Amino acid sequence: MTEQNARAAANAVLVTAGVAAAYLVLTKPPLRRLAVMAVQLWLGASLPVFLATEARQAWLESGSRHA
Repeated sequence: MTEQNARAAANAVLVTAGVAAAYLVLTKPPLRRLAVMAVQLWLGASLPVFLATEARQAWLESGSRHA
């Protein structure tokens, strides 16, 4: 098996697993609620940190001095 064939097989397995997981999440209400809660938690934690980091970087690049 060549490296290209191995990559194609691995990609096919990953796509199949992703589709199966998406099907389960969409068809089972408890899993759907869990997925929605996980997305809300992720956005609630990472989005403010990202925005603060970007604001700090913009401040530093603007040449302003911290008082």
